[in-house]
Amino acid sequence: MKKKYSIFSLVKNSLSDNQNWKKMWRNPDPRKFYDVIIVGGGGHGLGTAYYLAKEHGLKNIAVIEKGWLGGGNTGRNTTIIRSNYLWDESAHLYEHSLKLWENLSSELNYNIMFSQRGVLNLAHNEHDVKEIRRRVSANKLNGIDSEWVDPHQIKKLVPIMNTENCRYPVLGASYQPRAGVARHDAVAWGYAMRADELGVDIIQNCEVKKIRTAKGKVQGVETSKGFIRSNRVGVVASGHTSVLAATAGIKLPLQSKALQALVSEPIKPVINTVVMSNAVHAYVSQSDKGELVIGAGTDGYNSYTQRGGYNIIEDTIRAIVELYPIFGKMKMLRQWGGIVDITPDASPILSKCEVEGLYFNCGWGTGGFKATPGSANVFAHTIAKNKPHKINAPFSVDRFVSGRLVDEHGAAAVAH
Repeated sequence: MKKKYSIFSLVKNSLSDNQNWKKMWRNPDPRKFYDVIIVGGGGHGLGTAYYLAKEHGLKNIAVIEKGWLGGGNTGRNTTIIRSNYLWDESAHLYEHSLKLWENLSSELNYNIMFSQRGVLNLAHNEHDVKEIRRRVSANKLNGIDSEWVDPHQIKKLVPIMNTENCRYPVLGASYQPRAGVARHDAVAWGYAMRADELGVDIIQNCEVKKIRTAKGKVQGVETSKGFIRSNRVGVVASGHTSVLAATAGIKLPLQSKALQALVSEPIKPVINTVVMSNAVHAYVSQSDKGELVIGAGTDGYNSYTQRGGYNIIEDTIRAIVELYPIFGKMKMLRQWGGIVDITPDASPILSKCEVEGLYFNCGWGTGGFKATPGSANVFAHTIAKNKPHKINAPFSVDRFVSGRLVDEHGAAAVAH
């Protein structure tokens, strides 16, 4: 039975000093066998379990997380959501996700704080102008809201931006009004609650150390809490996916790198949209608390640590101050890093593999958060039906053999 959140329950629990709220989800011990095991308790993994139970009727499901829910990349990003990708395959996947975002608070009966404040992708040179205009046209052909805006229109949207007196003057931008941001923790919590209500076991602080296989079939996972059997295992472990895949004898075309972000001290509202720039590579939005959420690029070396180099922060701050001189005297409160896994074509892998019953959701690079509900939805279909949904069919791991790549490296308007 879905727990209802309403003004009445808020008032009732506030009168008891908020001491009588029920636990959001159970904390069960693992069973010996599950029909499906999902490795990774972030938004993608929890969402996959939710859709497996809700849309495909599977009940004996476990989500296994080595730390706490949302402690990986789900809680270590800049929360940007958009679907204005160039290639048809990417556009269909991210637009499917955006449509799910638009109704996700209602679907989960939990406020994920989805704010459709729009996203600007800036053009700083003639090449940028041509490529971004091309992408706007491609978006329109795919039914995605996207438009070209000139510097005058940009100044109306973001009055504090320095568009002329800088190394890379702003010549225009693409603008997607339906894009925006959401609260990353709320997404994980919302999916966790609803999956738990549907009977999914969410097992935290349980590290998967090895995927056990025999005769080309998956048998289960070796964990810090013992061996758990299953004939279907979906791996959604972001930067550590390639490490787990290797334990099953599979080498995935992934590189893991640190991706950094930082937030400022809170200030009054000064920017009411998301602004991204590829040429100077800095992107910024303002949270509901007033903090500036600032994103950087990936570090130039491979790493499995949730931190990065200070040179990246320095370059990012330099770019932010150049575009927004008003931020020059602000203090930064905290900085963090996530571990992103990047494929050769900067597009994800949503696919089964040569080991029967083993599936991978990985390779999102810097674009994973925006894809959360769409990725989870089609990955659940792939696991339940043992064949891809038409939306994720182009993102098979086999494309790196066939050469049918979905090359978003230069098309995504961010340097990932």
